[in-house]
Amino acid sequence: MLERNHFESEHELFRQGLRDFIVREVEPHSRQWDEVGITPKSVWRAAGANGFLCTWADVDYGGAGCRDFRYDQIVCEELARINEAGLALPLHSSIIAPYLDRFASDEQKRRWLPRVVSGEAILAIAMTEPGAGSDLAGITTRAVPRGDDWELTGSKTFISNGINADLVIVAAKSDAGNARRIGLFVVESGMAGFQRGRKLEKLGNRAQDTAELFFNAVHVPQANVLGDAHKGFHYLMALLADERLTEACSSVALARAAFDMTLEYTRNRKAFGQPIASFQANRFRFAEMATEIDVAQAFVDRCVMAHVARSLSAETAAEAKLFTTELLGRVTDACVQLHGGYGYMLEQPIARLYANARVHRIWAGASEVMKEIIGRGLGI
Repeated sequence: MLERNHFESEHELFRQGLRDFIVREVEPHSRQWDEVGITPKSVWRAAGANGFLCTWADVDYGGAGCRDFRYDQIVCEELARINEAGLALPLHSSIIAPYLDRFASDEQKRRWLPRVVSGEAILAIAMTEPGAGSDLAGITTRAVPRGDDWELTGSKTFISNGINADLVIVAAKSDAGNARRIGLFVVESGMAGFQRGRKLEKLGNRAQDTAELFFNAVHVPQANVLGDAHKGFHYLMALLADERLTEACSSVALARAAFDMTLEYTRNRKAFGQPIASFQANRFRFAEMATEIDVAQAFVDRCVMAHVARSLSAETAAEAKLFTTELLGRVTDACVQLHGGYGYMLEQPIARLYANARVHRIWAGASEVMKEIIGRGLGI
């Protein structure tokens, strides 16, 4: 494994504290959460109480004020190390909460961020609709002005944290005459007309509550609009690079986890009188995977440092997301094969990791969308 040198002593202390928390509060319950299809809100509050949510948030809101993406990367890596997909801390802290940090007013931050940092308020973001996925211009959910406020009507699907969420940032068209005039409206649990549909049954990530959401003439006060009600499209574009880097951090860490567990398994499992790992075909496959994972990790670490320096481009983030998620697919497939029949049994960690991994090439922008972004960046 390539030596990594971009973490400093304070990062490693944070990692150890988080790892201890995961071993104590998460790992013993992971299978049970998978079975019931949701994580308890109590573990979110515990994560907040221990300082593992939104480390970048200012101390006035209960955060540590550490605006350093390396902490976000560590959270991704430690959850991936045990293949914990249900407790979606990166989604909450690294993908959704930054919208409040970047675009909320001071009053909104005072109202929401302390609860977000403490884990009292779990976040979701609602963009995808039954008829509109990656194409935000195709959404049909609408926000219509009603005096100084807004009336929100429409539906969303595939919304992660959809059942647990206390605050949902909803993307909706705010001008019927212009498809790119989108607003971001914060819908709070309990608002009249806001309904949660069924918790969706998924191939993997079963403990991560994914739901349909319905908005039936929800009254959204102006005080719950993020920034300009017509500039949501630009706000979404501004933070997609962060989302894709978060995804890349998780994907390469999951590939490493799959590799490690499979190498250990094949060293101990024998066929024809020798360890499975020792056959030349398998040695070569492990060599290929080790090389690709090291290459991916080096690239992702460089992207993280570019983010810290505020120089990460959308195209580079798309490259990281594309490469690592495709690599994750190849590695998990090979690792299931190396486990043989046991690799197909859900009692084996590799089978659950394989099921969880498949969606990484879809969410945060499918691989095909990443290629389009990269291609356009080349001017072609």
